[in-house]
Amino acid sequence: MRRPVPPALAGVLLAAVLVLTGCGAGGDGGSAGDSKADSGSAAREAGAVGAAGAKDSGAKGPARTAPDLTANRIIRTASLTVQVKDVPKALGEARSTAEDAGGYVGDETTSRDSAGHEHTRVVLRVPTGRYDEVLSDLQGAGKLLDRTAKAQDVTDRVVDVDSRIRSQRASVARVRELMDRAAKLSDVVTLEGELSSREADLEALLAQQASLKDRTALATITLSLTQTPVQRAAQDDRPGFVDALAGGWHVFVTMLRWIALALGAALPFAVLAALAVLLWWKVVRRRRTPAGPGSET
Repeated sequence: MRRPVPPALAGVLLAAVLVLTGCGAGGDGGSAGDSKADSGSAAREAGAVGAAGAKDSGAKGPARTAPDLTANRIIRTASLTVQVKDVPKALGEARSTAEDAGGYVGDETTSRDSAGHEHTRVVLRVPTGRYDEVLSDLQGAGKLLDRTAKAQDVTDRVVDVDSRIRSQRASVARVRELMDRAAKLSDVVTLEGELSSREADLEALLAQQASLKDRTALATITLSLTQTPVQRAAQDDRPGFVDALAGGWHVFVTMLRWIALALGAALPFAVLAALAVLLWWKVVRRRRTPAGPGSET
């Protein structure tokens, strides 16, 4: 037989159960609230990051991926003639200027004239971005005697060559596909000849593209360096006795030379005249000579 639970003990047990149940519910509610708050903050942070990423991609993405279709392709060339005191020194400085700018030295020619003055002609290739700076440094190395600068826009030509290269590559790919499908030997031979022709055209276009890229990426500067002539010391320009004597002797020698030339020119005529006079004299003398006694009858 079960003993009945006292009412007081039953009330205490019920109160304890209610307290424990309330604490568990409160803890679960707090945990749920915290998790909701955490998820809400995480969602807000994710949205903020997504918005920032979308903003950055909208601002920077097109600039990184979109090609620069408006950039001009310009071939720049210049020619300078500079007069310097020391040609080797100026040449070394010009080399350093070109190499520091990221360029290099091309052809170089050095010569000397009859007076011993040195002349050097050198071709420099420098990046177009440093073209103006290098040109200013070179012409400041001495006295600028001559300068010529040209700029040729070849943007249309570059675009045309690029388009033709794409078309030619597609054409080569089509011919190769036909060769893979060809079953007859005659078709294979014909397609091989066509493929060789189109590949040759493609190589020529690629060479043009490389040349245009090199000429637009690097400017060409032809520098001519000439040595400054040595200035002579100032002298008195008034003539002296020695100058007058030298001038008189020159005039005398010139007069004798002209006289000798005149005599040489008249000598043939004088000889002919002397022969004519001699012949005339002999004829006249014979006529004047009287006949002898034996001539009378």
